Amino acid sequence: MSDTISSTLVQQPAIALFISDLHLQEAHPCTTQAFYDFLQTHARNARQLYLLGDLFEYWAGDDDLETPYNHHIAEAIRQVSAAGVEVFWIAGNRDFLVADAFAQAAGLALLPDPFVATIGGRRVTLAHGDAQCTDDVDYMTFRAQVRQPQWQQQFLALPLAQRKTIIAGARDQSRKEQQHKSMEIMDVNQQAITTLFAETETDTLIHGHTHRPALHTYAVADKTLKRYVLPDWDYDVVRQRGGWIAMDADGVIRSFGHDGNELV
Repeated sequence: MSDTISSTLVQQPAIALFISDLHLQEAHPCTTQAFYDFLQTHARNARQLYLLGDLFEYWAGDDDLETPYNHHIAEAIRQVSAAGVEVFWIAGNRDFLVADAFAQAAGLALLPDPFVATIGGRRVTLAHGDAQCTDDVDYMTFRAQVRQPQWQQQFLALPLAQRKTIIAGARDQSRKEQQHKSMEIMDVNQQAITTLFAETETDTLIHGHTHRPALHTYAVADKTLKRYVLPDWDYDVVRQRGGWIAMDADGVIRSFGHDGNELV
């Protein structure tokens, strides 16, 4: 990260940062390093950091904290927390098995999905985003199954190596199925979004999951609703992807790209 990027954030300090869909894994060292750089250069300057799901490519259970790579990620987050930054976590579809042991090791607080936060005097709904992809019927059926406490208890009772084998098979199957699904089916459903806005009584939603970063604006009655979609991260490709959303003390929201420059 350059001095120019750092000075931009100093001039316009953020009180909260939001990231999702990093899909961290040992096979992606550049993405991993970009996350470490983000924590040290940007997250430490904020008051709050929100991790909105799929931080990891997969999470087989908190006993996988013993894996050096996972331990290093948790320790890097804990250092930000120890520096005085409040860190929050909302589970994604890849890492919904994160639980109390990881939260304690990383020094963060687990939040339900969705969650309404008041930041900079602004009420904001935070979510991963997969629960609103209701057009993908097969995925919603799978999601309902794996989010059940009984299913998770039975799965976590299996040996760690066996769990990882099952997850690898499920990921391969998911990739094959996605080849036959349209982007529209795998995107959020508009009625589900409208319902979420109504249930939370907010006018701002920040989520990830779809890997389709954008700002969507809706006019409803006398209000303007805004839906911010976070980017996924991949710094191990030629056309790098990444970035985050920042909110300042006045509730102003800004988007930053993979290079740390503000998007206009």
